[in-house]
Order: sequence, then C-alpha cells, then structure tokens
Amino acid sequence: MKAIDIDVGGTFTDLVLTWDDRRVTAKAPTTPYDLSVGFVNVLQAGADQMGQPLDDLLPEVEVVRYSTTVAMNRLIERKGPKLGLLTTEGHEDAILIGRGAQWVDGTRISERRNLAKQSKPEPLVTRDMIAGIAERVDSSGTIVRALDEDDVRAKLAQLVDDGARAIAVSLLWSFANPTHERRVREIIREEYKSYHIGYLPVVLSHEVVGKVGEYERTMTAILDAYLQTSIKFELETTWDQLRDHGYRGTFLLTHNTGGSAEIFKTTSSRTFNGGPVAGLMGSFHIGKALGYPNVIASDVGGTSFDVGMVVDASVRSYEFRPIIDRWMVGISMLQTTTMGAGGGSIAWVNDLLGGRLEVGPRSAGSYPGPACYDLGGTDATVTDADVVLGYIAPDGYFGGQMPLNRDKAVEAIRRAVADPLGVSVDEAAALVRDIVEQNMASAIKREVHLRGYHPEDFALFAFGGGGPTHVAGYRADVPRAVIFPQAPVFSALGSSVMDIMHVYEQSGRMPFMAPMTQELVIDHDAFNAVVDGLVDRANADLDAEGLGDRDVVFSIELDMIYGGLVQTKRVASPLVHITSAEDAQAVYDAFEQEFSEAFSPHVVNKPGGVYLDAIVLKATVPTEKLELPTHDLADPDPSAARTGSRSAYWASRGERVDTDVFGFDDLVPGNVVVGPAIVEMEYSTIVVPPDQQLRLDTHGLAILEDEGADDVDLAHTGATGATTDAHTGSAATPQEVLA
Repeated sequence: MKAIDIDVGGTFTDLVLTWDDRRVTAKAPTTPYDLSVGFVNVLQAGADQMGQPLDDLLPEVEVVRYSTTVAMNRLIERKGPKLGLLTTEGHEDAILIGRGAQWVDGTRISERRNLAKQSKPEPLVTRDMIAGIAERVDSSGTIVRALDEDDVRAKLAQLVDDGARAIAVSLLWSFANPTHERRVREIIREEYKSYHIGYLPVVLSHEVVGKVGEYERTMTAILDAYLQTSIKFELETTWDQLRDHGYRGTFLLTHNTGGSAEIFKTTSSRTFNGGPVAGLMGSFHIGKALGYPNVIASDVGGTSFDVGMVVDASVRSYEFRPIIDRWMVGISMLQTTTMGAGGGSIAWVNDLLGGRLEVGPRSAGSYPGPACYDLGGTDATVTDADVVLGYIAPDGYFGGQMPLNRDKAVEAIRRAVADPLGVSVDEAAALVRDIVEQNMASAIKREVHLRGYHPEDFALFAFGGGGPTHVAGYRADVPRAVIFPQAPVFSALGSSVMDIMHVYEQSGRMPFMAPMTQELVIDHDAFNAVVDGLVDRANADLDAEGLGDRDVVFSIELDMIYGGLVQTKRVASPLVHITSAEDAQAVYDAFEQEFSEAFSPHVVNKPGGVYLDAIVLKATVPTEKLELPTHDLADPDPSAARTGSRSAYWASRGERVDTDVFGFDDLVPGNVVVGPAIVEMEYSTIVVPPDQQLRLDTHGLAILEDEGADDVDLAHTGATGATTDAHTGSAATPQEVLA
C-alpha cells in the first residue's frame, strides 16, 4: 500500500511515508501561522528521501491520514466566530448554569487547590446570544408543543443582527425525536441560503451526540460550531495543497475514538486530541503484534507529555467525564492524560513560592522556540538544558538540519535558573531535567495506580522527539522501556496502522433485567431496530466514502446500569443482535464481568434490575498492520557502532564525564550499551545514564533497563496468545526494523 501519515504537533510536523514494503520518516517545524506550510515542507522532505519529485509521488499515493491539533490550538486562542444558540424556550440558561464540576473542568490539580481563583470558564456563547424558541418534545419523543416557525425566524434574525456567524441548535430531547431540530435547520437555510455571502454554518445537537445529557450534548454542538470555521479553513488549505500537487486519493482524519474517517464525515470535536490517540492506537496495534498485553504509551513532544494505557490487549477505556478545554462533552473519547511538559517547556523560578524552580506548563513552541534554536527566543527550556548537559549535539539536532547555538542555551540557563538559585550552569540544567522528568513520572504513576494497576506489569513505550531522551528519568517503577526506530514520528506511525472507524451512538433507556425477579426482559425487536438503524447510517457513510465494497466489521458497545446505582458502565457486547434468551444472557454476563472488574463484585445489584441507556455501534474497516521481523542476536559488544565521545554532565556522579557516543542505526540486535552513554538517532537522542543499559532485542527494538537486568525477551512476557508473522534471518540494523 502507498500511504502518507501526518501528525501535526505543537513544535514539529511528522511524516511516515509507506511505499509498498518501504517506510521513510521525516519531520519539519510546525508553522502555526499556516499549518499547510509545514505540511508541504514535510511532504517535500519525504519525497526527497524517496528520490522523487513531490508532483510525481502524490498521484500514486492511495490515502493520506492526518492528525491535527488545530481544534486544541483554536480553543486555547479563542479565535472562533461569534456564535448563536437556539434552544428550547425556558432552558436558555442551562449551559451557563452548567454542571457542578464546571468550576474545575479542564484545570490542573495545582489550580484546583487555589480556591480563591476558581471560576467558571468564559462561555463560548454569551447569554445575549442564546435564544429560546417555542417548542417542546418530551423524553419519549412525543411532541407536546408544536414548533412555532414564526418565532424561530424572529429569534434567528435577532441573533444574526447581533453578530452571530454560526448557529448551534440544541432542543430538549431532540435525540429522541429530531423533527424540530431538522425543521429549524431548514428554516435557517431558507433565510440564509448556502450560495449567499452571509451563509451560516448550522450544527444540530442530535447529529453530533445522539444521546441523553442536555449540557454535554449542547456543549458538543457549540464546540463543533465554534471550531468548524477555523478547522475548515486550515484543512481546506491543506487539502488544496494536496490537490495542487496531484493527489486524488482519500483524506482521512484521526478521531479521538481510536479510528479515522473521511474529512467529509468528521466533526470538529472528533479531531480534538487526535495526535495522542494515534500514538495510543499505535501502541495497541504494535504491542499486540509484539505480544505485550499491557503497555504504557508515553509521548514527549515539544509542548506536551501524553500518557495512555493499553490494558489486557485493549484500549477500550473511555474518559469517564470527557473534557474538551474547559467543557464536558458527550462524545466517547479514549482515555489519555496530557500535561504541559516537553522539550519546549520553559524553566522559571517561582518567587511566590520561595524561589522554587518550576518547568512548564508554558512552552516556547516552534517559533521562536528554545534559546538554542537561535530564532529570537530567550527563555530557558528543557531542550536548552539537554544541550548544556551535553546530551544533544548542537551540530546533530534534527538530523543535522537545525544547528543549535550552545552558547545561547548556556546563557539562558544561567540567567533564568543558575544565577537565581546560586548554582552552576551544569547543576541548573540537571535540575531542570530532573524536575520535568519527575513531573512526567508522577503523571504515569497517577495514571497507572489510580486505575488500579501496577507499573511493573507494563511495558513502557517511549516516543516523540523527547521520549528517548528523557525516558531513563521518567520510567520510574516500570522495569523496562521500549524505544522504536520510528520513536520521533511514532504518532504518525500509529495512524498508519489505525483502522478506518465510524462511531454511532443512540440513547434510549430500555429495561434489560427486571428488578427483584432478575428476569431478562430486553425487547429483542426494539433493540435490533436501533442497531439496524445505526448499521444503515454506517453503510450509507461508508458507501459515500467509496468503502462500501470493503470488509466491514460491526461491533456493539452498550451503556448499562444497575437499578439503584448511579454509575453507567460501557460494556463490549459479544453480539450485534439479540435474538434469543441465550443472547441476552451472554450480554448480561459480559456486563456483570466488566462491571465487577471496574468497580467491585460486591456492588453488583441484580435485585435492582439492569437498564440499557445507550447503544454504540462501531463500523470498522480494518487496515493493513505491521509485520515485525525477528533476527538472530549478535554479540553484545556495541563498539562497532561507536562514533566518538563528548563531555556530558551526569547528576548522579556530580561531574562531567567523557561519554561514549553510539550511532543507533549502526547497532544490531544483541548489542548492549552500558551507561553512561549517548545513542544518537536521526531525529532524537537516547540518553543512557549510569547504572542503566540499552540493548537491542530480537526485533531490533531498543530496551532501556537497569544495568545487569535479566535478558528477558519482553516480546513474549505476559503475552495473551498474540503471535507475529515473524521470520528468522541475519542481524538487522534498526533502520530495517518495522520497514
């Protein structure tokens, strides 16, 4: 297959170009003023590696997959259009009242502790831009008050006169009966036609979230309306660049559900956090091929540190309270944790806390970037600290394409950290590095322990440009870290193995098990009718994308709850349709098992009955997965890969040491590099501190562990029956791995 996968990060834009049995990777600085510029630059870099003109290469590419941070960036900047909201009369203040947790949604723990500064977020739609219209549908979908169309036209005109440039429509119980919402859109189209300059984008809440939860459903519609214009502009520009260079294939966007879909079938909110989810899905698929049932995915970029978990060979762990920016939404998002820690994180002394050194969450980004970039930035960053310590070679950064200014890095660290703290520059740089790594380690510990697991039961995948550089410090209690040859572009690699997947949700409470008698009373026909309706929607969308002739896998997830309890549990249904009592029993058994594992067998409440709150259909078109070759292990001696040495400061020894430097591409499976050492990749650097070692396993993957650790093949430790289509051959260099 010929495919291009792009991940747009805060600092760099990454590319993985798959060309039949060959893979090439490339990176280019992200251009926040126009993302399409960095997009074309990284495409050109990939084409250069292929030895083809871009205009000759793109026409042969079958698919382009794209992970973007546009949604996140635009929300942070608050650069969306002025919105208008049409809702049911009498419920105009619902989103302003919000949920009780709205005060702290989307804030860091340190911010929540400062009660004096707690406040609700500034609304994306102000009260004067919210209009209630005369209509009412009840919870069963029955119309109890007909839509007053004259009232709609009057309220709409007022919103437009007041400056509305996009309209969100969220009527009470619209998911149960969307007639009124659809008619409101027809009225808007009658008043403001699509061929007029004053065309108004319209988002209906039941189309973006077809389930119960007025606040979450409304906020999702508002966010989609708010982001649609800016994302549309960014992606249209990118799309135009592709077409101008001869590309005629499909353009897929990565979704935070774990799948990807055509740009024409993607809502704005689905793209939020797409990059970290692509990395998580890559960890899932590649971990499955390796036989790792439990994986911690860690991505150190220029701006953020992202953590996700694969547990028991599954990523089916959704955000309990999905938050986008500062608002709870109703969409299903895979669970990941993001914190402001990366190569561009700024080090600063907090005078209000007695001169405490802090790192992040502010970032220097790609422009002007760290001081060592020599692009005008003066802030001391984590990357500056790495350069000062001798871990990153100034003339080898970014494949040698971006020479760094070490003198400016030293000056920035001295001015911002060393002088205020009264320590040497080396000690200051080591403190910066230690703090950011401890912050990352704390994020991993919270994620693992609070979900009830033990770090020692996991493999840690370290990727992103800074992952290999810092994993030795943040792996904490995880015994071994795995570093891939494509670690700097791993999220783009992850999107290359993600399936094309559409997710459809439909709310509507159905009794599943009767209280007291515990009789299974689910209405088979009603259940199957909802499933069939979702399948019809999925088939229509897949046909429109030209995927109707592909093998499609349908699966069902169900939101179920015990009577008398408040916690809904999403369960993977073993069946798509229920046609018998045995089928219903199988579904219930799956629910009880997952509920027990998530909470406790002691809170299973069968006498309270069981209710079905929502049906979620996943329509999946499987994509081609990676094959991981195995190779014979060579001698442990890595001296053939040694490229020289340089002075590096090691905090554990408190001094500079002339440290061996190795070329990662020259190492072969079986080699063991004992720290202190530095291993240079094309777009990253692996730091091996004293008392740790780096060895290449049978797949050519780098395993970072304590010095003298047992030589265990992690690829089959704790495996759950996963196998690989591996072949045995002679030793391979890392650049051949995953090729």
